[in-house]
Amino acid sequence: MSVRIRRVYEAPEPEDGVRVLVDRLWPRGLSKDAAHVDEWPKGLTPSTELRRWYHAGEGSYEEFADRYESELDAPEAAGLLDHVRELAGKGAVTLLTASKSPERSHAAVLARLLS
Repeated sequence: MSVRIRRVYEAPEPEDGVRVLVDRLWPRGLSKDAAHVDEWPKGLTPSTELRRWYHAGEGSYEEFADRYESELDAPEAAGLLDHVRELAGKGAVTLLTASKSPERSHAAVLARLLS
């Protein structure tokens, strides 16, 4: 199973496999053609409340990751996570995010859960 994280602003590479945008909002200044996104499961992203809480600097990354994992237990999110897990079982999957620090974002939590 091959899952990796990349910034959505980086040019696509052949090793990307299925490119999955894991942000709730479309990345600013990027056209859909340039992004080369294969799937965009919005229900897999952190809630607006959790995202705002984390970006306001009110808690640690570890606490954010715990809260996000709890949100992923909801039926819709769990189903979408299973779907991405199935994709990864068939080949390479790249989780795309606009985050400036992908290694400390929800994409890193997803990558860990999918590995």
